[in-house]
Amino acid sequence: MSAPGRRARGPAVPEVPPREGHGHPPLALVDTHAHLDLLGEDVGEALRRAREAGVAGVVTVGINLESSRRAVEMAHTYPGVRAVVGVHPHDAGDLDREALRELKRLAADPAVVGIGETGLDFYRDLSPRPDQERAFRAQLELARELGLAVVVHDREAHAETLRVLEEYAPFDGKLVMHCFSGDLQMAHAVLEMGGYVSVAGPVTFHNARRLQDIVRALPLDRLLVETDCPFLSPHPYRGKPNSPARLVLVASKVAELKGVPLEELRLADPFVRG
Repeated sequence: MSAPGRRARGPAVPEVPPREGHGHPPLALVDTHAHLDLLGEDVGEALRRAREAGVAGVVTVGINLESSRRAVEMAHTYPGVRAVVGVHPHDAGDLDREALRELKRLAADPAVVGIGETGLDFYRDLSPRPDQERAFRAQLELARELGLAVVVHDREAHAETLRVLEEYAPFDGKLVMHCFSGDLQMAHAVLEMGGYVSVAGPVTFHNARRLQDIVRALPLDRLLVETDCPFLSPHPYRGKPNSPARLVLVASKVAELKGVPLEELRLADPFVRG
């Protein structure tokens, strides 16, 4: 998530063309990181357009206890939606013992498939860094205790994020580096720990050569795609409110970089309980 607390507003903008009923082979894409509770439009309608575009499922991610509760509610309301619950580093100071107990209670819901997004954000520094690391560790421990994937936010804190993660490795497929912004060396370190690298709209930007080179270099079965909607719209919608349907644009760029047809793109799904 790039801007917690900011709700995307304004009229809906055109999406990618629908695929259902138009002679296109079916896709089976999963938007592994969305914030459906922050969409400035009807969630049901946004999900309908996503299905028509070829998005089979969406993982909606919490940023604090309130949005985590909404994520669980949406997972029970809309078919194909799963929830991740957690406290973003911007709100790390709020994760006291009582909040952690509530987070654990929410995570017991069968619709919940991960903990997060948690991690470190030294770009905005909206919470003291010691609080960020404390909350990060607490959520890593909770994810391990419950056997759930952990969704990690890392912004301008690459070395510190890796230092903490290495203490909890290996992850055996239960680690997702959300909206990856590190270098190739860091990406390989994540893979060695048993994690996945997830890419969002920025991979479609013309100046994203480093990220595009990372996608080319990594094995396809360790890559994930996401929208981080309503943030980080892909080209040509950069700067406009994002939505799950635009995952197809991200996936199309990944398929292009990997040299495979979009219809043959098969990505892993780490969000399985147990």
